[in-house]
Order: sequence, then C-alpha cells, then structure tokens
Amino acid sequence: MPVYEIIKSTISKNKVLFKNFSSLSILQIANYIFPLITFPYLVRVLGPDGFGLVAFATAFVNYFNVITDYGFNLSATREISISRNDKEEINRIYNSVLTVKLILFLFSTIVFLLIVFAFPKFNQDYEIYLASFISVFGMTLFPTWFFQGIERMGFITGINVAIKAIWVVSIFLLVHNPSDILLLVILNSISAILIGIIGTISVPVFFKLKFSFANIGEIIDQIKKGWLFFISNISISLYTISATFILGLFSNNTVVGYFSAADKIRLAVQNLTAIAGRTVFPHLSKEFKRSKKAAFKFLKKYTLVTGIITFSICTVLFLSAEQVVLIILGKNYYQSILILKIISFLPFIILLSNIGGIQIMINLNYEYEFFVIFLVVSIFSLILSFILVPIYFEMGTALSVLITELVVTFVIIIFLYRKNIFNKNLSTNEI
Repeated sequence: MPVYEIIKSTISKNKVLFKNFSSLSILQIANYIFPLITFPYLVRVLGPDGFGLVAFATAFVNYFNVITDYGFNLSATREISISRNDKEEINRIYNSVLTVKLILFLFSTIVFLLIVFAFPKFNQDYEIYLASFISVFGMTLFPTWFFQGIERMGFITGINVAIKAIWVVSIFLLVHNPSDILLLVILNSISAILIGIIGTISVPVFFKLKFSFANIGEIIDQIKKGWLFFISNISISLYTISATFILGLFSNNTVVGYFSAADKIRLAVQNLTAIAGRTVFPHLSKEFKRSKKAAFKFLKKYTLVTGIITFSICTVLFLSAEQVVLIILGKNYYQSILILKIISFLPFIILLSNIGGIQIMINLNYEYEFFVIFLVVSIFSLILSFILVPIYFEMGTALSVLITELVVTFVIIIFLYRKNIFNKNLSTNEI
C-alpha cells in the first residue's frame, strides 16, 4: 500500500488521536519553534561564550527538572489514560502526583542551593543559576501528564502559544548584548512560571477536580509506580543533559557554546518527531490493553511514516550542515559544522529507540528490562564521556552522544527480537 494511502487511512480511523496530535504539534511550536526564532538572534548577540554559559546553566537546572518530573509523564499519563472514565480515580491520581512533585521540588531547591553556594564553578555566576532554577517550579506545576492522559492537550495549547509569543517579542525588545544574559534567563523562567500556574489552575476550573494534599500511603504508591521511569529518566539524562554538563566541567563557556548551538539545531529536528511519540503513547496504552495485534499493526504504520520523514530530514541536515550553521549561527560558530554532521542522524536513531523502548517495552510491561538497559548504557555513556571529552572536548561530546544512542537502539532491538515480539504480533504481509 502506498505511503500516502497509509497516512490517509490512519488519520480517518484515528480522528481523536490526530486531533490530539495537532494540538501537541501547536504546543511544540510554542515550545521549540518559538525558541528557534530567537535562536539565531541570541547566538549572535550573546556570542559563543555567553550562549555557552546559558546552555551550561540550563543543563545543570535540567537535572532538577528530571527529579521533579519523576517519570510521571509516562507513569501518570498511563494511569489517567486507563482511568479516564472514572472521575474520582482521576482526582486521586492528580492529587497524589502533584503532591509528590511539590515535595520533590522542595528537596531539589535545598540540593540546588547547597551546590551553587558550595562550589566556585557555580557561585561565580550564582545569579544566572538562581534565575534559571526558578523555571523548575513552573515545570513542576505544569500537568502535562494529566492533559496527555485524557488526550486533551488542545485545552491549554492556546495559552502556551500566547505566552511563548510574548516571550519571543520580549527577547527581541530587551536582550541586545552579552550583559543581558541575566535578563534573558529571567524571561525564560517567567514564561515557564506563567504556563505552569495557568495549566494548574485550569484543571480544577475546567475539569472540576479538587486538589488536596495526598496522604502518605498515596504518596508512597505514586513513588513506587514512577520509580522505574524515574531511574530510566535519570539514566537517560546521564548521557543527554550530562553531555553539555560534563563538557562545561572540562572546558570553557565558548566551547560549550559551539556544541550547544549545533545541538540546538539537532534538537529542533528531533523534537518535531518527539511530538508524535508523546501523542501516540497514551493511545497505544489503550490499544495494547484491547488488542496487541491491533496495536502492533498501528505501530508498524506509524514507524514507516515517521521513519521515512525523519530519515529524510536527517539526510538533508547532514548534507547541508555547513550552510545551516553559517546561515543560522553565523561565522563565529564555524567550529559547530563538524559537530552538527556528527549528530545529524540522532533524531532518526532516537526515534527507533523510542518506538522500541517507550512504545513497545513499556506497554508490554517490560519496565524493569527497560530500566536495566538505560541504567547500564548510561554508565557506559559516563565512562565514554570522561574518556573522550577531556581529550576531544566538543567533538568528544558529540561522538559520545552518537555512540551511546546507537548502543541504546541496538540493545533494545536485540531484546525485542530475542523475545520474539515482532513475530508473535505481526505477520510479514500486514500493513
């Protein structure tokens, strides 16, 4: 069957899914395309050194975003998706998840302050780190997991787009030179705080849920349910967030700027494909409960379509890396060209690992195996980074990330084939 017919057939049979996909697409435009609009301006205004400082601070703060998320974007999304017709159960899940996230934020704040004021690497630019950390509270409040679970992301998309649009305008109006770095970081955090507060308020107002702090039993229950996802997220962050962080420890802000600028371009492509993955996950959770064969049939079509599109974009990115860097980043970032070439196919590689790991392994209750894979690979990634980065700096970081993602994808595929997952659920002529 032609790819066009597959796309047309899939859309017609999954109207709710694609409506949610459209909403998520618009939301991702606010989260990724809007920053991409300011990206060429900021890399020039701040220069490699200033841009590198912001990137390093962001990488550091993202560790705390991982802690406060705790894997709820997967575990809580699945819980709510399965219980969407039981309002009382949804309310209980909402209260317990938000309570745990607030506790984790308090813990993160204490740890963050101890690190910033104890180590010279951080306290020399403490105001940048403090301003960056404020955004963690906004991320803590924003109930992405709730809206994804009920497949109503369109509900808060408009507000996100409006706030991001104001953020873009404020960047161009207020940030003009490297001395405006602190102002830039504050604007970033204000945007996150506003989105988080509005998102949280919309739940009781429009969905009639009442928030109350969960009891200790419910808190422990949510911690147990999200534990493996949390460890997996920590493991993933060890070779994603840590790439920039470790580079910053062994080099200066300028070198971090070269790598981060190239990586931003890669992420712009990768995040477009990530929209589909986040949209499909709650839908597949229901499908796997109903019929594994039907779920795999849908997943086969999804893999074909997203795979072709992503691979094509990555190929163009690789072949035109020099032109892309010079146009988007400018001549001061010429060192970013080779970095971009090295990481240009990461979106396609990560798409495959997402399909095998998130969409299949988790929905088939292989959470523990999923956790073990990422834990082992993350340790491998750290060792690889500490070998390559001190010698090759930004190139070592790029190679470390590429090798790690290839290993993750390879191990997941081998695991699924050894479990005979595909042969048990798909015939070769099914499409």
